[in-house]
Amino acid sequence: QVQLVESGGGLVQPGGSLRLSCAASGSIYRINAMGWFRQAPGKERELVATITRGGSTNYADSVKGRFTISRDNGKKTVFLQMNSLKAEDTAVYYCNAHIMTTWFETGMNYWGKGTLVTVSS
Repeated sequence: QVQLVESGGGLVQPGGSLRLSCAASGSIYRINAMGWFRQAPGKERELVATITRGGSTNYADSVKGRFTISRDNGKKTVFLQMNSLKAEDTAVYYCNAHIMTTWFETGMNYWGKGTLVTVSS
């Protein structure tokens, strides 16, 4: 019953910015961590950034200094602010969350359906 819905993708020029959002809904007891992955044509899905419930973050080397992940725990939402975008950032971006639906289980990963980011002139 858990659902993750991404928004904010689109077409931007190199050097531009976008902010992605992902809202979790459904039978959620607690979200332990949320993150963003991306998959470019012909490439495997790769981790972009993650953030824990406590606010600890990790970034792929390719996006450090350009992307910022943040979250609003109350709204069960994670954001990805993407600045100085490059053509190489073009991909479908997927939201991921590790979610407990009850207090007595360890939780599992859930995925959104993805939002397309295209960086092109």
